[in-house]
Amino acid sequence: MKMDRRLTQGTGEWFAMVGSMMCDAARGFGLSPALTVSFVERYTDGVVLADGSIQGIRFDITNGIPTFRYGVGRDERGDITIEITSSVARKLNLLKTTDPESKAAVKSALQSGGMKVQGDPALLGNWLGQIHDPIVELTI
Repeated sequence: MKMDRRLTQGTGEWFAMVGSMMCDAARGFGLSPALTVSFVERYTDGVVLADGSIQGIRFDITNGIPTFRYGVGRDERGDITIEITSSVARKLNLLKTTDPESKAAVKSALQSGGMKVQGDPALLGNWLGQIHDPIVELTI
């Protein structure tokens, strides 16, 4: 997904950009047609959307094909589930992985309970870490 402008973190348009980047990166990784895994990230204090879901993203790889949708159920889970406050998400989405504050911010978020991770993100493959900085570059 080619972007010409930066998007406000947490908006529907921003989540669409993130989901598209995740799909593009996953497809470029050469996924096994046998791979089926789900990822849900939900803002614990997220805005309720028109359809009753809350701010967040669901990303699925089903038989090697990636898809995503904006908005998740309050109790929706995936093989990997991240529950995060909107303020912690904002902070992390503005820090590149090379920023000295990045690792400390993740550690602090996990220790404070501002971010909870269930499941193993490595199930998705190492492509996920490669898109963080490009997302930061497109985020305001």
